[in-house]
Amino acid sequence: MALRSAMLVLLVLALTISGRAQQAPATPLLARLDHLVYATPDLVVGIAAIEKLLGVRATPGGQHPGLGTRNALIALGPSSYLEIIGPDPEQPKPAGPLRFGIDDLEAPRIVTWVAKGTDLERVAQAAAERGVKLGSVIPGSRRRPDGVVLAWRYTDPNTVVADRIVPFLIDWGTSPHPSASAARGATLVEVRAEHPDAERVQTMLDVLGLALRVQKGPAPAIIATIDSPRGRIELR
Repeated sequence: MALRSAMLVLLVLALTISGRAQQAPATPLLARLDHLVYATPDLVVGIAAIEKLLGVRATPGGQHPGLGTRNALIALGPSSYLEIIGPDPEQPKPAGPLRFGIDDLEAPRIVTWVAKGTDLERVAQAAAERGVKLGSVIPGSRRRPDGVVLAWRYTDPNTVVADRIVPFLIDWGTSPHPSASAARGATLVEVRAEHPDAERVQTMLDVLGLALRVQKGPAPAIIATIDSPRGRIELR
């Protein structure tokens, strides 16, 4: 009986340790990352490309009224996700260009990332005083297919800083976070960036307290390492 009890204790301990190992704390960067923006000239093509890479079919997100786009989502963690965004054929094309340079894209790619934030006006002002101009804080919203309306505030995504390697900031307020209703099966492991002027971009990220590592590269790029049903995938 004593031997059986001891074996049971060891088994529980092993399962507890294993569970902790699978729930390793996020890095400071991943804790701040809200979502990755994967833009595509054709949303159907973008969704199919991600499904082929990861083995996960994105959940329809909803329309961005007046902006000419809609999205689909895949959760990358409890409070982060991959946003696949492209033109919405059900909306008239807006007077100006689509966000994230979608009009000029020839193939889907990660075009930027978004960081969690609060008290956005104060943060944006403090950043501007140190030379990082994030633009105005504006409202945004969209309606999910189930009718739930999500509303948020963010620094203007049309303000491009360091070729979008420096993110815009978002505050979801009381809205449910999109990752809660997004398709599951993928986990974000790491994010890094490349830029021809890596040192300058790194300094700008440091101003915002964002621990994204930037290496020198021939062109601006954001590279995400993702665990998925298809294995560990590098997406850029």
